[in-house]
Amino acid sequence: MTVDTDRVQAFLQRWAADQAATMHAATVVIGDQLGLYRALAEGGPQTSDELAKATGCQPRLVREWLNAQVASAYCEYDAERGRYWLTPEQAACLADPTSKTFVAGGAMVSSSTHKDTERVREAFTGDGGVGWHEHHTDLFNGTERFFGPAYRANLVGSWIPALDGVEDKLAAGARVADVGCGYGVPLILLAEAYPASTFVGFDAHEGSVEAARRAAAEAGVGDRVTFEVARADGFPGDGYDLVMVFNALHEWGDPVASARHIRDALAPDGTWMFTEPRTDDELVESVRARTFFSVSTFVCTPSVLFQGGEEALGAQAGEDRLRRVVTDAGFTRFRRATETPTFMVLEARP
Repeated sequence: MTVDTDRVQAFLQRWAADQAATMHAATVVIGDQLGLYRALAEGGPQTSDELAKATGCQPRLVREWLNAQVASAYCEYDAERGRYWLTPEQAACLADPTSKTFVAGGAMVSSSTHKDTERVREAFTGDGGVGWHEHHTDLFNGTERFFGPAYRANLVGSWIPALDGVEDKLAAGARVADVGCGYGVPLILLAEAYPASTFVGFDAHEGSVEAARRAAAEAGVGDRVTFEVARADGFPGDGYDLVMVFNALHEWGDPVASARHIRDALAPDGTWMFTEPRTDDELVESVRARTFFSVSTFVCTPSVLFQGGEEALGAQAGEDRLRRVVTDAGFTRFRRATETPTFMVLEARP
């Protein structure tokens, strides 16, 4: 086999960029957890020593961390004054967890995959299964902090209005369930926006349910939002006006059985709304596909295999395969209600 040296060099450049990004992601976790980004945004242009004092961190390490941020275009630097700062755009993405564009929490998800490497490697040579509960806690916390901004930016303002008649039901008073609810962010947002409705979240992971209960209490909506430990194919209740599933269907061992249970739990005129990652028409190079195929290798597909599923949908299942799941479960109507650059918002009706 003849090796093209120019193509080798091009690949090595790609590798070097990926290695740099991987290494830098760890500095994002540190900056997020220690409040370095927040202090940099709040304090304005400052020296490394000033940032170290403001955060109670070791000055020499702070200087090295800051230089890593400059090298990655994650902050600005004035060499003459020796001062570092964040632009408003960088601050919105890195320093403010309430911002709709906050992404620093996603670095925790990336970090969790590296911490889980040994466990997933064992799955490759074993039965393939890794339960959600077996992952590092960074995955749980990172998932909430990474997806939360997307829910705050879209759920009430655009996703719910895109559904047929659902917004009016919520305003009047509806029964809503979130299956695979995680830390409960979407339900809390809806409870704040629609005080006449009641909400219940189900998740098989007890730790997530406990965290969701605390979050609801802190938000002051614990009287209308409850959380229970239950599987997707066996959660209790019926007559729900709206059942939601956020980026979880592809992780279920038997998605058709779970979808059928959701259909049975809906009111006759109820709605199932679920989100799934967008996909390309074909397997091609793309940042989105790289992200979701990688996380699916570590989290989504092992989750299905852990549950005994024979064919995992994976995080890049695509709309056609999802349509087959919905149809096989007995739903008669299915459409893409809206979308973001990252997610499809899908609507199914009995």
